[in-house]
Amino acid sequence: MSDSVTAATDATLDGEIQKSKLPILLDFWATWCGPCRTTKPAVEKFADETKGRVKVVTVNVDQNPQSAGKFNVMSVPTFLILQEGKVRAQFVGGQTEDSLKKQLEEALKGN
Repeated sequence: MSDSVTAATDATLDGEIQKSKLPILLDFWATWCGPCRTTKPAVEKFADETKGRVKVVTVNVDQNPQSAGKFNVMSVPTFLILQEGKVRAQFVGGQTEDSLKKQLEEALKGN
């Protein structure tokens, strides 16, 4: 995993969200999920390229069901964009690095 990506757990997710002054891309995934595996390199590259401007946090839904439940995650991969602790966007399915950038730009317009 890229050192630009933070892996959160049920115990640490709230703290990661609260302490971040940056917008957060929150990636809910599972090891058995094919689209999650194919999207992982794009998420890591996005994290590397936006380091210092966006915090990228991943959550394994099988190991952290409380976090998935808190955000009503019903399928994986699910991505959320948070700013100041509030969900600005949610989208589901495999993503490219470009689609992650576009989703982030759209979610943060006017903020």
